[in-house]
Amino acid sequence: MSEPSAARASRGADKAAPSSGRRNLFQKLVDLVSPGPESRDQLIESLADAEQKELIDPESRMMLEGVIRMADMTAGDVMVPTRHMDLLDIDAPFDEMLHVIIRTGHSRFPVFEGRRENVIGILMAKDLLKLQRSPDLNLRTLLRPAVFVPESKALNDLLRDFRSTRNHLAIVIDEFGTTAGLLTIEDVLEEIVGEIEDEFDEKDGESAIYTLADGSQRVAGDVTVVAVNEFFEVALPTTEFDTIGGLVAHELGHVPRRGEALTLSGLVFSVMLARGGAVRWFKVTRAAEEALGSDGA
Repeated sequence: MSEPSAARASRGADKAAPSSGRRNLFQKLVDLVSPGPESRDQLIESLADAEQKELIDPESRMMLEGVIRMADMTAGDVMVPTRHMDLLDIDAPFDEMLHVIIRTGHSRFPVFEGRRENVIGILMAKDLLKLQRSPDLNLRTLLRPAVFVPESKALNDLLRDFRSTRNHLAIVIDEFGTTAGLLTIEDVLEEIVGEIEDEFDEKDGESAIYTLADGSQRVAGDVTVVAVNEFFEVALPTTEFDTIGGLVAHELGHVPRRGEALTLSGLVFSVMLARGGAVRWFKVTRAAEEALGSDGA
């Protein structure tokens, strides 16, 4: 009678072996963080150790770090400041609005009345085409309600709101109730997953300097200073910094934020997108052209 029992026990041990193997892998992860990090920095270091030990892949580590760092971030940390927002004037002619939409390429626009800080709603770019078919249509009927959030609103909470309400854009207001900027769901997600690529991203060796419809150039932050000098026929210094992003950050004295601009060797470098402590894209124009545009405005 004892032999069958022993056999069943043996077979049971054999069946348990694969499970033990899986538990061993889990135990390694438990051992890695045990007895547990005492600070956020230690937790991030633990993730780096997990990547080195091939318990998680680099992409997973980056996203986990993004989630951890985002816990301390607010809408004010990510927003585009008011002065750099692309808005539509409710009283502007149709052709002027269409020009703004084509030039910027956004799908949603805050609409203001009287002054830029007075946002009265959000217009979908596709809805503006309805005016082309029916010029007598009241633009106000096309506006969607604007969502307003305080600068202090946590990004975690904002992302939850975006998901539950299906809004993709929020207007940020300061402590006095004045419009301070805007941000989109893409801005929030990119704090976790990194930059979300679009049609301007470099692919398969394509040039990282693009000429836009208005004659300006979109230049990647990791383009070499030498390449910028050759393209624009200027003489930016090439001794200390390899990339144009590094040179601009050095000249500004801090990590550039979206909307900031700097003039070097007659070129105006306006930050279009900054992620992960580096500039992803600049819009570059000639300083003379900027001045001419201001005089003509």
